[in-house]
Amino acid sequence: MTLPVLRSNTAPADYEPLREFAALQQRMTALLSTVLDGNPLTGTGTGWTPLADVTETDDAYLVEIDLPGVNRRDLTVEVAGHQLRVSGEIVEKEKVGWLRHRTRRVGRFSYQTLLPGGIEAERISADLADGVLSVRVPKTDAARPRRIAVNTG
Repeated sequence: MTLPVLRSNTAPADYEPLREFAALQQRMTALLSTVLDGNPLTGTGTGWTPLADVTETDDAYLVEIDLPGVNRRDLTVEVAGHQLRVSGEIVEKEKVGWLRHRTRRVGRFSYQTLLPGGIEAERISADLADGVLSVRVPKTDAARPRRIAVNTG
């Protein structure tokens, strides 16, 4: 058995896909600019997040962050509780001529990671060499692993 098909020559009055697409694009652009450039109301933003590795050894945690082109004076490293925060800015160099293609990142950046308990915040060190920031976070003696002898009995 077949059912009749009802067809209409008129499209729904409130459905305009191009207008909906334009509104979506406008909302996404506003959201992206808020994330990259900061909140227009508060003036804060995180910018982009650099690539990083976190490694644990027996006596410390090592955080290595790729920051090519960053200057030491444009960099902030701080620890608050168990949170390590690295932020700063890569200042764009003045260019001569027409910029045809860009893949390098410039502007504000921020990296945050949570560290486990048992760290010695007073002994944290940071070194910037060859475009890599290395932050060494030493463990307390209580947090270091100890080998326990097993007795036979």
